This record gives sequence, C-alpha cells and structure tokens, in this order.
Amino acid sequence: MPNQRFNLWCQQATNVCDLSIIIPAYNEAKRILPTIAAISVVVSEMTLNWELIISDDGSKDETVALLEPLNWVNLKVIQHANTGKGGAVKRGIMAAKGSYLLFADADNSTPIEELKKLLQELMTGYDIAIGSRAAAGAKEENKSPVRHFISYGVRQLAQLISGLRVEDSQCGFKLFRREVALELFELQKMPGFSFDLEILYLANKFNHPVAEVPVHWYDAPGSKVNSVKDSWRFFKDILSIRHLDKAGGYANAKAVPVLRAKLEPQFQA
Repeated sequence: MPNQRFNLWCQQATNVCDLSIIIPAYNEAKRILPTIAAISVVVSEMTLNWELIISDDGSKDETVALLEPLNWVNLKVIQHANTGKGGAVKRGIMAAKGSYLLFADADNSTPIEELKKLLQELMTGYDIAIGSRAAAGAKEENKSPVRHFISYGVRQLAQLISGLRVEDSQCGFKLFRREVALELFELQKMPGFSFDLEILYLANKFNHPVAEVPVHWYDAPGSKVNSVKDSWRFFKDILSIRHLDKAGGYANAKAVPVLRAKLEPQFQA
C-alpha cells in the first residue's frame, strides 16, 4: 500500500505545491481564526506555494462556520465524524498536495515562525523534522510545575519502552517530506493522542532520519490535554504499538524511495 501511495504521488506531481499545513481541529472556534491569520502572515512572506488544510474532527461549535466565509483559494476544510486527533491529522495528510507536509496544533502553541528551522533541517537531508520542547535550546512558557513533571516522566517512559531516540515525541509541530508522510500515515493505527509516537516509531523502523529541533512553545489557555488521563492512555498505546509490531501489524510495509524535492532557499530569514 505505501508503494501505491508513492506511485500516486508520482502521477500527481504536477499538482503538488511547495508546502501543506495541516491543522487538526475539534471545537476550536475561539482559536482557529487567530491561528490561521498568524500562519497566513508568516508563510506568505516566505514566498512559497502553499495550502492550508483544516481537518475538522466533528466539531460541535462554530469552527467550520467561521472558516466558510473566508473563501481563501488555498484553504481546504475537511469535515468528518469525531475519531481523535490522530485520525484528523491522517485525513489531512492524505488530502495534502505539498512536497513538504507540516501538521501543527490549532492553538499555535508552537509559533509558525519555527517552521523555518524545520525546513532548514529537511534541506540538509533529513526526512522528518520535529519540534521539541525538551531538546537543548527549547523554551517552554506558561506550563505548570505539575505538567512539567508529568511530561518529563512520560518522555522518559516513551524512550525506555519504544526505543526512540527523541526527547519529545508529542510536540504538535512536525514536518515531513511528502512521500515519507504518505508511507507512514498509511500505516498509522492509533487514531488518538498517541499517533505521534506511532509515526516516529515507524520512521525509526524504516530508517528515516529525524531531526529534533528545539522550539519556543507556549502552553496556550484552553488546552484539551488532561495530563493524568492522557499519560495513562499514552502508556497503554506504547505497549499496543510494540504489540502490533511484534504481531506483524506492520510486516507487509516496505519503505518507499525518497525523492528529494528541492525548494529555493527564499524561506530563509
């Protein structure tokens, strides 16, 4: 199946733009417009051909209604029943046309200005670049001591059980080469909070180099993350991913060849 996705990408190459930004959204009426306004200002200055995809995960508020009057030619809104953040991101990834695919949280906790750092890493040969709140040089603001403590424990546990070599698997700011994203998200089984870990686990399994980039992160008010509940769910999902792999859940997958799409360095600061 991943190779079929790769062939489809080759066939549709003429329709590919430079960059797709995917935002999963669930009841984000209070935050979605400021977030996409910030994205529009920053990315437009980078002179890239880009698109913005809002993958609405069955919102019950005015999220979609607020977007409809905008009529932006590069804005696409995908609506579907609620499945979880992982499902929303996957739908957005599969609908994207960019040579590079970024998914970012709807609260803009990692400012879109950090995108330039991630693009630079892909320019040097990495297949994936991930924002990190734990890598040397990262900065977190407005995060409570309790969430700091729980986050640290979760990160250590994720490394120990999954075998991943990244400090922060859960920051909602990740950039992929197109064909790598299609390969990995086609295999994704986790529909909820832990999908990031599964994607990085598969990236490691298929030897895709990952750059961990320190970012400035702000714990935005109104976060839907429940530190205790989500941490327990995360632990169970780590074990599920390992079980899936050992049971052959990813056995039929083969890494697709990576075409190194080239962008002019006009996005540089």
